[in-house]
Amino acid sequence: MHLSFASQSSPAAAIAWQNGLSVFGRIWQILTTQFVATSTMKVSAFRLIIGMVLLALVLVLSSKLSALLERRIAKRQHIDAGLRYTIARLLRYLLLVIGIVAVLKGAFELDLTSLAVVFTALSVGIGFGLQYIAADLASGFILLFERPIRVGDRITIGEDEGDVQSIKLRTTVIFTNDRIAIIVPNSRLVTQRVINWSYGDPRARIAIPIGVGTTSDVDLVTRTLLKAAEDVENVLVEPPPKVQFLKFGDYSLDFRLLVWTRQPNRHPQIKSDINYRIEKLFREAGIEIPYPKQEFVLRHLKPEMETDDLISRDREIEE
Repeated sequence: MHLSFASQSSPAAAIAWQNGLSVFGRIWQILTTQFVATSTMKVSAFRLIIGMVLLALVLVLSSKLSALLERRIAKRQHIDAGLRYTIARLLRYLLLVIGIVAVLKGAFELDLTSLAVVFTALSVGIGFGLQYIAADLASGFILLFERPIRVGDRITIGEDEGDVQSIKLRTTVIFTNDRIAIIVPNSRLVTQRVINWSYGDPRARIAIPIGVGTTSDVDLVTRTLLKAAEDVENVLVEPPPKVQFLKFGDYSLDFRLLVWTRQPNRHPQIKSDINYRIEKLFREAGIEIPYPKQEFVLRHLKPEMETDDLISRDREIEE
């Protein structure tokens, strides 16, 4: 009886196995059916799945490797911080490009020469429809390679001023003193006038204009302004502070105090500290800071003259 049951179950199992294989075969056939099959590219559902999986792996691995390389580069303290950031960014983009090209070549058997033709055709569309984005991307490469602006620099663009936090391919992030993030398109940093307080010589000169009363002693004003620049935090002794007599204004004598600092990113605070000292020392020295004034002169006529004029005007009107 057991033998008969085994003999009956074995054909059923074989049939089920064959059915399972046939279903798997049909699924495999559907997945491997190429709906794009040319000499330059082959695309099927299976290749798409493999391509997406490999692309995800490329993104994860490139992020991990770039982070590892960035940490190793960060240990090289003799390399400028902005240069370290630029190297890390470029390595990350290089790994991404190599990984994506390898995925396209391996998963879809893409001919790289056709890829170049596609990019050439797309460049025409980019030139017309995405010209601003293309300009931002090109400007991003200029900023990374030429490095007129680096991470950590203090810059002023238009009315905005802050420290460069990051430089990406399309945008640059700037943090103001109020810790507000300003996202600036890279094309603005390349094509517009930008003040970089940290570029080149770390020293920067700060000018503080001041006007005094027209009757003030210019020698006393000069000594007082030089004294105001003494012992101020972040103000250099060499080169020494200097005072310039600019001009005779309409209602004031215009001077300018010039000081040097190695912390140009703190120039608003330096100006504030010096202005506090100027106000205090001017008040002690009796030096007046003038403000625009307007004087009105009223001339009074004699009452009898006013009466005669009114009478004569009335007679002229009646006539």
